[in-house]
Amino acid sequence: MGILIVDDSPDQQLLLKAILSKAGHQDLLIADSATAAYDHLGIDQPPQKNQALPIDLILMDFLMPDIDGVAATQRIKGLENLRDIPVIVVTAKTALGDLQAAFAAGAMDFITKPVNSVELLARVNSALMLKKEMDCRKTREMELRRSNTELQQALREVKVLKGLVPICASCKKIRNDQGFWQQLEEYIQQHSEAEFSHGLCTPCIKKHYPGVYTD
Repeated sequence: MGILIVDDSPDQQLLLKAILSKAGHQDLLIADSATAAYDHLGIDQPPQKNQALPIDLILMDFLMPDIDGVAATQRIKGLENLRDIPVIVVTAKTALGDLQAAFAAGAMDFITKPVNSVELLARVNSALMLKKEMDCRKTREMELRRSNTELQQALREVKVLKGLVPICASCKKIRNDQGFWQQLEEYIQQHSEAEFSHGLCTPCIKKHYPGVYTD
C-alpha cells in the first residue's frame, strides 16, 4: 500500500523512509512541501505522469513553509475522492491546541518528533489496516449498488410481454416458446402479473343465450 511522506526536511524524509523500508513498506513517495503533495494527489492538476502508485496513507509534517500541515490536511480532507486517505501528523509541537487543530482538520493520529520507530510502525500499520477495511467496504457498497440496479432492471423487465407473439386468427390460441399452442389466458398468466375473472360479454350472451338476454 502506498505511503506519501510530506516533510520539508531531507533528513526527516530519509529517516521515515529508512524506518518504513526496513519494515517492508516499499511503496513510498516523497514530497518536500504541501504543494508537491498536491501534485502527487492530483489536486488542481492530474497526478504526475510517472506516478501509478495509489496513496493509502499520508505522513504529514506539521510545520512547513508556505502551507503548513494543518492547512494541507484540511485541503485534502475537503475533497471527496481523497477524504478516505488517513493522515498522520508528524510534529514536534505537542501543545493541546496544536493537536486539536490537526484533528479538526481531519488527521486521524499524530506522531511526535523525534520519531520513535516502534511507535511509527504501530501507527502506520493501524492506519493502513483501517484504509484497507474502508476500501473493502466501499467495494462491497459499489457491488451492492450495482446488484440492486441490475435487480431493479430485471424486475422492470420480468413478467412483461415483448416482441412478436404468434396468435391463431381463428381460435386465438398463442404459440409459446416451445412451439405449443396455449389458451390466451394461460399464456398471459405465465408471462405477466395479470389474473382473470371469467364472464360473458353482451354480444356472446346474445349469441349463445338468445332467450335470456333482452334489450
